[in-house]
Amino acid sequence: MDESFEAGLTARVDAMLDACTRCGKCVEACPITDPAGVADDPRDVITGVIDILRGTDGSAAARAWAGACVASGECIKACDYGVNPRFLLAMTRVEIARKDDIAVRRRKGVEGFRRVARDVNHLSRMQLEDELLERLGQRAGADTAEPQAKPDFVFYTGCNVLKTPHIALLALDVMDTLGVTYRVLGGPTHCCGVQQLRAGDTETLGRVAQTTLDKLAASNTGQVLAWCPSCQMQFSEVTLPTIERMRGARPFEMTPFMRFLATKLDQLKPLLRDPVPLRVALHRHPGIAGVMEAAELILRAVPGLEIVELGIPAVGLMSNALATLPDFKRELYRRELDAAQAAGVDALVAVYHADHRELCAHEGEYTFRILNVFDIVGQSMGLARDDHYKRLKLMQDVDAIAADCQDLVARHQLDPDTTRQVIAAMLADQPVPLRAHD
Repeated sequence: MDESFEAGLTARVDAMLDACTRCGKCVEACPITDPAGVADDPRDVITGVIDILRGTDGSAAARAWAGACVASGECIKACDYGVNPRFLLAMTRVEIARKDDIAVRRRKGVEGFRRVARDVNHLSRMQLEDELLERLGQRAGADTAEPQAKPDFVFYTGCNVLKTPHIALLALDVMDTLGVTYRVLGGPTHCCGVQQLRAGDTETLGRVAQTTLDKLAASNTGQVLAWCPSCQMQFSEVTLPTIERMRGARPFEMTPFMRFLATKLDQLKPLLRDPVPLRVALHRHPGIAGVMEAAELILRAVPGLEIVELGIPAVGLMSNALATLPDFKRELYRRELDAAQAAGVDALVAVYHADHRELCAHEGEYTFRILNVFDIVGQSMGLARDDHYKRLKLMQDVDAIAADCQDLVARHQLDPDTTRQVIAAMLADQPVPLRAHD
């Protein structure tokens, strides 16, 4: 088909709008309408969304709902007509962003990308030597080098997990132990295009997304394992269906890594040899279907581990998705932290990298630890990786962190002033303030 990416996106939106009955079930199912102050009749709210996507101003309630979306995905489950309301809300935000001049939108997209690239490149190099950076695909030419043999999968890190690289390294260690072969691709040179989508620059989004898609497809595995839920959502709901419409076929399927690992549970269980005698609570975000269930299934296979239910609502795609509702997020997370303390858990266990980044410094003010699922799985398998990110963030001091990392900063020829800016941004990535800093 001879169709541009933008035209393909528009056609997909139009098809969903035609299928939508305006019943309002998606609005009723949404967990953030109350925190967002969206009190209008659900049918009026979704009608307002459709109006915006049809080119009018829509309603204030529709704009508020779209702007507050945390991507929990409950709306998708509620629809009986094959419509993806989460995708429509993303495209509603694009339409709202288009009120700005294209030059403004393009600048916002570029600035967002550059900020992510700066932080990812610096934080990963502040923690890792060249050998481990290469293992995570972070070397020149990693995307063009021919693999020695066709791997079973491409492991797509996305960008931001490289800020907390021990998580990705443990995931690779687990695959090695299982005998799964893979090629690692990711980082800013393999951007999913989410910054351009948020800025409303769909033309640049199309170029960025197709470039990365073609790099991921080059290994010809037909299967990509995605670590990042944001990348998973971006590809599965925006890029891949649009490319399929344009080209007539998908070059690969993308599977969340945790769901993939759960399919290997029979092989994994015999490798979980060492007991991990901890009482833990799982920090949950339901935005990608089946991931939290897979994480719990895997954790329950670890000998000696006890999972405690805290009764806190699971909301959003991952922690940073709740930034649209900062007051709601602070209250929800403080409730969870206090509930974990009251329950006497040994650890609050996160799945995603953004959750780990935002929670790990609280280890300094509570009696329990902040761990990732793979810290526990790795411990049971006899695998270990140092969590340098948490160690650095617990210092809570720019000068101390800069001094700790100075050898790697010099070795990787990082600009010291920029490094200090990145450290300051790392410490500011604290949506629930530490009590010592309240």
